[in-house]
Amino acid sequence: MTEYVITPPAIASLAVAGTSARFPVRRIFCVGRNYAAHAREMGRDPDREPPFFFMKPADAVVDTGAAIAYPPETKNFHYEIELVVALSKGGTDIAPEQALDHVYGYGIGIDLTRRDLQLAARDLGRPWDWGKSFDHSAPIAPLQKLAQTGHPAQGRIWLAVNGVTKQDADLSELIWNVPEIISTISRSMKLAPGDIIMTGTPAGVGPIVRGDHVTGGIAGVGEIEIRVV
Repeated sequence: MTEYVITPPAIASLAVAGTSARFPVRRIFCVGRNYAAHAREMGRDPDREPPFFFMKPADAVVDTGAAIAYPPETKNFHYEIELVVALSKGGTDIAPEQALDHVYGYGIGIDLTRRDLQLAARDLGRPWDWGKSFDHSAPIAPLQKLAQTGHPAQGRIWLAVNGVTKQDADLSELIWNVPEIISTISRSMKLAPGDIIMTGTPAGVGPIVRGDHVTGGIAGVGEIEIRVV
């Protein structure tokens, strides 16, 4: 048995619908500006430029129903609803035609963002980490096994704040689809079981404040909710 000089951290994990067993999270890959309308609202050209990525730490995951503390150092805290892909197989140079063979299941996530910090970093040509990768920044609802959902390529994706719909789109509007995303990541680094991909958010992102109740869902995949405290 390996001896460690400090107690190893707990394994970050996600709930899985229909079982008490949990999905261990290795890494969280996030796709930036993967819906054309969202790219426009962020001041970017939505043309099919190569996808780009940022990451969140595995322990940023939080179960649905959580109370999320309003994070420090921001005055512009945003929601972004996203389709989540969980991988059960890894590899490098995965062809798009084989990419879906690596999927364990799908879920719903909210990419919480300190928008003011993200935009300040972007404008200075600096990494987005402080705006995207903070504590509890990745609430994710229980994963649905592949047998329950199939591979969702279309269907409503939505988010509401205090019952008012803010984001409302269709998965078919993704610029880069799930097989393409998996393939692209695998050309740059080796994917592994336990990796999570947040596939991007539609238009309608905006601020949330203490006391807000955030709900969302994806047709055929489920729903998610959090409260900001």
